[in-house]
Amino acid sequence: MNRILVIGDIHGGLLAVHQLFERAKVTQNDTLIFLGDYVDGWSQSVEVIDFLIKISKQQKTILLRGNHDQLVLDWLQGNTENFDEKMWFKHGGEATSKAYSLVTDQKKQQHIAFLKSLQDYYLDENNRLFVHAGFSNMTGVKNEYFTETFYWDRTLWEMALSLDLNLPKTHPFYPKRLLLYHEVYIGHTPVTKIGQTIPINKACVWNIDTGAAFKGVVTIMDVDTKKYWQSDPLPEIYPTEKGRN
Repeated sequence: MNRILVIGDIHGGLLAVHQLFERAKVTQNDTLIFLGDYVDGWSQSVEVIDFLIKISKQQKTILLRGNHDQLVLDWLQGNTENFDEKMWFKHGGEATSKAYSLVTDQKKQQHIAFLKSLQDYYLDENNRLFVHAGFSNMTGVKNEYFTETFYWDRTLWEMALSLDLNLPKTHPFYPKRLLLYHEVYIGHTPVTKIGQTIPINKACVWNIDTGAAFKGVVTIMDVDTKKYWQSDPLPEIYPTEKGRN
C-alpha cells in the first residue's frame, strides 16, 4: 500500500504514536504528514522529536510546525523577550522543560535544527492543504502576510463550524477561504471542545486534533479513504501524569 496518512497533535505522547503505527500497520511505503504540536503536555516531548527525526530518514515524511513547536524553539534558543514562561508552563511547557533538563547540549542543538526545519504548510498535487491551524488570506496560503497565522489561527475552524449548511457555494456570502482548496487538514483546536472524539469534517475542513493534550487520543487517518485509527486515551497511557489537564 502507498497510503497518505495524516497524524494529529501528539503533545509528547510517544507511546500513543507507537500504538497508532501498530494499529494502522504503517509501512515505509506510506507517506506520513504530521500536523504539528509534537511537544508540551506529556513527558516524552524529547523522545517524540527523536522519533520524528529517525522516521523522516526512513520514508517520505511531511513535518508541519505547530504553535507549541514554535514555543519550544523560542525557549530553547533563549528568544524569551516576548515569552511568557508561566503561561507556557500552564499549557504543557513544564513537562517539556523537565524533559530537556535531562538531555545534552548536543541533542538540544539537534532539536533546534529540527524545529527550525518544520514547514508552515503542505499543499499536495490534488489541491489538499495541510496546515497546523489555518490561514487568513482570502487568496490562499501563498499570500499569507503573517506566517504565525499558520500555527496560531482559530478562525478557519470556527468559520467552518458556524457555516450555514443551506448557503450555496455560489452565494456571495459563502466564505472565500473555503473555496480555495479541495480539502484542508488541520489540528490545533481539539474536537473534544465540541464534544467529539473522532476526526470531524466541516465544509472542506478536516480537524484531526482529537484532544491528545488533555483526556483524548492521537489520531491517524488515511487521506484518501478517510479510514482512521486512534490510540488509547493519553491519561490511560500515562496514568501518573496530568498532561494539560
